[in-house]
Amino acid sequence: MLIEDRLKELKEKINAKVPAGINVSEVEFEGPELVIYTDDPKKFADEADLIKVLARDLRKRIVVRPNVLEDPEIAATKIKAVVSEGAGITDMFFDPDTGEVLIEAEKPGVVIGKNGTTLRDITKEIGWTPKVVRTPPIESSTVKQTRQFLRAVKDERKAFLRSIGRRIHRDLTSKDKWVRVTTLGCCREVGRAAFLLSTPESKILIDCGDKPGSSDGFPYLYVPEIFPLKSLDAVVLTHAHLDHCALVPMLYKYGFEGPVYSTPATRDLAVMLQLDYLDVVANEVNQVPYSSKEVQEYIKRSITLNYGSVTDIAPDIKLTYHNAGHILGSAIAHFHIGDGQYNIAFTGDFNYGKTRLFGPATSQFPRLEAVFMESTYGGSEDNQPSKNDAESRLYEIVNETINRGGKIIIPAFAVGRSQEVMLALEEGMRLEKIPKVKVYLDGMIKEATAIHTTYPEYLNPDLRKQIFQEGMNPFLSECFVQVDSPKIREEVIGSDPCIIITTSGMLNGGPVMEYLYALAPYEKNTLIFVGYQADGTIGRRIQKGWKEVPMGRRETIVLNLQIETVDGFSGHSDRRQLMAYVNHLNPRPEKIFTIHGDEKNTIDLASSIYKRFRIETHSPKNLETYRML
Repeated sequence: MLIEDRLKELKEKINAKVPAGINVSEVEFEGPELVIYTDDPKKFADEADLIKVLARDLRKRIVVRPNVLEDPEIAATKIKAVVSEGAGITDMFFDPDTGEVLIEAEKPGVVIGKNGTTLRDITKEIGWTPKVVRTPPIESSTVKQTRQFLRAVKDERKAFLRSIGRRIHRDLTSKDKWVRVTTLGCCREVGRAAFLLSTPESKILIDCGDKPGSSDGFPYLYVPEIFPLKSLDAVVLTHAHLDHCALVPMLYKYGFEGPVYSTPATRDLAVMLQLDYLDVVANEVNQVPYSSKEVQEYIKRSITLNYGSVTDIAPDIKLTYHNAGHILGSAIAHFHIGDGQYNIAFTGDFNYGKTRLFGPATSQFPRLEAVFMESTYGGSEDNQPSKNDAESRLYEIVNETINRGGKIIIPAFAVGRSQEVMLALEEGMRLEKIPKVKVYLDGMIKEATAIHTTYPEYLNPDLRKQIFQEGMNPFLSECFVQVDSPKIREEVIGSDPCIIITTSGMLNGGPVMEYLYALAPYEKNTLIFVGYQADGTIGRRIQKGWKEVPMGRRETIVLNLQIETVDGFSGHSDRRQLMAYVNHLNPRPEKIFTIHGDEKNTIDLASSIYKRFRIETHSPKNLETYRML
């Protein structure tokens, strides 16, 4: 059936269900959604369950938009006229993709009004659908610039979404029924995550990252299964760490034209890290794999989904994201293939334990036949201490170092580990477990923290309550000081005893190398590792006992400072949690593939899962293809 005929049929079904007096002027696929255009958006809104009924009966994601949206500047003026100044409106973002206006306010309740009366008044005045959130306590320049860019390219984006919508909802052409996964990276190694999910109808790339500390750090993107890149229906991102997202913009440089799906937080964090990645790579090797232009292409073609939202991304594949508990917005990607033919989940990086930031990863799914799960700490001895034990050990080292007049360097990923360590240090000082010293934040840590406060819905309820109800935001503690210039960095190096949290987490470039160069020669100082150090990185070499490491091409750093590793802050599941996760998976899968870990860890975990649960397991190598169905 032609798309136009299908849309005509859908419009007839919708008209048969909507009450008399509501005019449906147009029905169109835009990205994964079916958009209903009408002159009567308010009447649709008054029919509270109508959209739910339509979505259920048509089995589509339904969005209702007015035929003509009020000009954003005029609409903003009308909103301010309706809402009292006491609400403290700080920003408004008009999203033409959804017809929503996001209103940021210091007092969201005032914008909503009693029983939602003010929101209804806004809808009557402007036609846009208002959505209210609390003003983030730390402003993110990345979020602001991304929203401004999306608004500037709204016409191009609308055309793109219509094109993608028609591709997603095209007719099935093959009578064959099979599902295959090709491993393009991240197997028996950590880094360059990339997996190709294929059916007779569709091709989906899951993640596209680099490999830290490696000169050969790209996935196998040239193999015939994935090439040409234009043949891809979509890219699905699990989370924003560079070993999963760094090379997504490069796909657009070499012919990819489709959408990239992620959670909203993942998109914004990925953009921040990709732009920083370009700066770091340019300084180190003077050659970059793509430019900021390709990052803009990624933003323009990004489609964001919330946890639990079942979404068509190809004619025979539905995607649902579930909490992975790893970093902000991290997700387990669950694919429902065909009409219930096969269900497969890619965990990305996940944590099956509660942390200061997040709740544990989801282990319950509607249906599940196969799982590709990370194995970073999959070895039989890879058990991490409890959060309390880890923090106690951190406090002990901090006390020892500060008491002898030294400084502490903590290399950490800008996203995830930095915020966990910040919260632990803030509480330690507040409860007088460690001295009150300055904690300097260098690299992208402050901006990453601002993005965390932009998306509080991803944080665990305890932290949300502390920030927004109790009015005590640990991220705004006076102990934290941003380092944003070489001059301040020099002052920190020459300052009193302090703590420095800085990127990069594995010492493969970034500000940490400058601190190490200046502070490593002195025994009174301490270097503390709090995250995973991949093979080939300077961080792993230091952990192995190296006493000298290269600094650029000509100099070396002599390491006389104390070197410590504090396990327990990782965002990854340890061995016990990985086995517990498999035990609690519901339904229990038929196959499990262990990936994203050193060779011995992936093999050990696969063997242990088979022995305990009698589930078929594989520790795949790169460039292998597995037939699932």
